[in-house]
Amino acid sequence: MNYGIVFAPLVPALVLWLGLAAVVVIAALLLVSRARGAAVRVAALALILLALANPSFTREEREPLSSVAAVVVDKSPSQNFGNRTRETDAAREELVNRLKEIKGLEVRVVEAGQADGETDGTKLFSAVTSALSDVPADRVAGAFLITDGRVHDIPGNAAGVGFTAPVHALITGRKNERDRRIAITAAPRFGIVEQTQTITYRLDDQGVTGQSARVTVRRDGDVLSERMLTSGETSSVTLEIPHAGPNIVEIEASPLEGELTPVNNRAVVSIDGVRDKLRVLLVSGEPHSGERTWRNLLKSDASVDLVHFTILRPPEKQDGTPINELSLIAFPTRELFQQKINEFQLIIFDRYARQGVLPISYFDNISRYIRNGGAVLVSAGPDYASPSSIWRTPLDSVLPAEPIGVTEKPFTARLSEMGKRHPVTRGLEGSASEPPHWSRFFRQVDTRNPVVPAVMEGADGKPLLLLSRQGEGRVALLLSDHIWLWARGYEGGGPHLDLLRRLSHWLMKQPDLDEEALRLQVQGRDLVAVRQTMADTVQPVTVTSPSGTTRQLTLTQAQPGEWRASTSADELGLWQATDGQLKALINVGPVNPKEFSEVTSTTDTLSPLTQATGGDTRRIAENGSIDLPRVLPVRASSVFRGDGWLGVKMSDASVVRGIGVLPIFAGLIGLLLLLGAFASTWLREGR
Repeated sequence: MNYGIVFAPLVPALVLWLGLAAVVVIAALLLVSRARGAAVRVAALALILLALANPSFTREEREPLSSVAAVVVDKSPSQNFGNRTRETDAAREELVNRLKEIKGLEVRVVEAGQADGETDGTKLFSAVTSALSDVPADRVAGAFLITDGRVHDIPGNAAGVGFTAPVHALITGRKNERDRRIAITAAPRFGIVEQTQTITYRLDDQGVTGQSARVTVRRDGDVLSERMLTSGETSSVTLEIPHAGPNIVEIEASPLEGELTPVNNRAVVSIDGVRDKLRVLLVSGEPHSGERTWRNLLKSDASVDLVHFTILRPPEKQDGTPINELSLIAFPTRELFQQKINEFQLIIFDRYARQGVLPISYFDNISRYIRNGGAVLVSAGPDYASPSSIWRTPLDSVLPAEPIGVTEKPFTARLSEMGKRHPVTRGLEGSASEPPHWSRFFRQVDTRNPVVPAVMEGADGKPLLLLSRQGEGRVALLLSDHIWLWARGYEGGGPHLDLLRRLSHWLMKQPDLDEEALRLQVQGRDLVAVRQTMADTVQPVTVTSPSGTTRQLTLTQAQPGEWRASTSADELGLWQATDGQLKALINVGPVNPKEFSEVTSTTDTLSPLTQATGGDTRRIAENGSIDLPRVLPVRASSVFRGDGWLGVKMSDASVVRGIGVLPIFAGLIGLLLLLGAFASTWLREGR
């Protein structure tokens, strides 16, 4: 119970102050003049003034509010090393029991630091803030952190904690723990394909000095180099970026005897390969309606450097026009097809036939160019079935089908069974219906003896689009020159942009369009294994987590040619997958997460903050058994630690549950007081 006096004046405050001034003046005059009964008169006037102030006695019934302490348990991956998990669980149970024995203390336990693939490092103070977000600062008794000391969101000062109560850190693990890690000191994020980049790294050993290790560098799983390094030594590796997209580089050191974990012996660098200008040579045999389709497609891509020639005047054409009056540009055949042919990523022959422009020896160069890794696309019209067809050159050894004639009738293109699986044609808009919602073509070149199954079929089920691999290179043969009807929107058109763009990218070896591929993808908190194949079945996939544990996934068909399976991505770092033939790598979360950069337990990181808040940082299992200090309630102090004990700040906060009010001058009591004052004055005057 709390007791007090409150005032509820019956007149304005100005009137009370004037009355008080008058009483003081009258009292002074009476006392100075030594008038008889002065004290009684002054007392009567004071009672009248007090009655106007209307005082009341109050009685408050208060209920004390509990203080709140937070216990934050570090569940980060580094807490799984050694005996830290057991120590953490034992310390948590004993600490919570001791805190609950303190009267007036509420205990809130929260787990934090779990790796979720979205945050980098162990975030314990954000968990403290969340746990105490609904508690006024004056009711916070403190916070206890059960951790290995590797915390990555430590406030810069005591004010950053958000309350004026102690923070105590109970450290798991031992002093002088041993561990080895690879630290990346400099690494690029991007690299030009087929150019080199340099990565600088350092071998760090904690707990030992002067040790050596064998360091292996891998790119996309293939070993590039090995060398010996001494602890503290810095080295670098220069490597080529072979393809567009992520290039995963692993730098791994051999284990250190007695170290905590080999997880951080490996560092990962992901370099995004970016292609420089893609050089494409487009050779049109003659002007026609479809020529503009190819040119618009290639010119719309800012990454493509297009060289386009249309043969308007073959050498055998002689009409008597003087050379100096011609506006035509001579076709630089020797420069393009002999000197600089290997500088092109793709060569397109659009309705091209032998016209005496290219000597036969140059077609030999083109064949070698393909087998050595180049790409050729033939968009065929009647020229392909003519006596001057490029089939009747040394290119016949790399072209996937021999022409035998031309069919002139309307037909609708369709995907073959292989085409429904192939990434170039799979899922083209409108292909799911029968017939597809595409405009018709009216001409197709007939062929025989195709070396590969067609991915698209035309009139009477004949091959329309053939995709072939020759040596290290690739060849595409499109057996109709009417795809421009799709581009013009005739009868609704068709997906010409998707088809031609995919076709060009497949020829230029875009990894996403490979027929046989294994990829890993991160979707939310799941890791998805995707197997692209032209086969009817696939093998199970073995997934290896960053910590080395393996899981076997059985894939199910998601769509023709694509099989999928998913698992929880519950660890940060480099994941690997293999089906025995193909291998895939992906990094989940940040590259080289802070959680694994340093894993030895320490008191150094948290000590400055705990000392500033009046708390302490102590190891709890140095001798193998849990040794927690006593926990005591402290009400008025700035220091909450001592020899063998830790303190929590207890507040005096309370909430009012009831109020009693007794007016002094209301009713009979006030009447008697005033009458008594006047009666005393009258009696004194009567004497």
